[in-house]
Amino acid sequence: MVVKEIGSGVNDARPKLLKLLTDPTITLIVVEHQDRLTRFGFNTIEQLLAMQGRQIEVVNLAENGKEDLIQDFVSIVTSFCARLYGQRRSKRKTQRIIAELQDGEESHHPPQTEPG
Repeated sequence: MVVKEIGSGVNDARPKLLKLLTDPTITLIVVEHQDRLTRFGFNTIEQLLAMQGRQIEVVNLAENGKEDLIQDFVSIVTSFCARLYGQRRSKRKTQRIIAELQDGEESHHPPQTEPG
């Protein structure tokens, strides 16, 4: 079985990968690059699978550990930036919805004037 999933190794919410990892009938998982599987915890995943008699094989091993560290750092910064921008966008959207709701209430209820 060949499974292709486009996603970051930093992202742990990858349905196809999770299905592979939890299916005990799959005894060998082959990945092109270790960092495509996961940026962190590769050894842990490898050990847990080994305890089940399963294994991960990495086709293209990194030639330079420093390159991996730099790529990991870039991925982390990119992920945090995306989350921050997402939170800001979400906050602006929430504020816009609240303003629209308040405007809608004001248009349905004319302002009260005090007798003068």
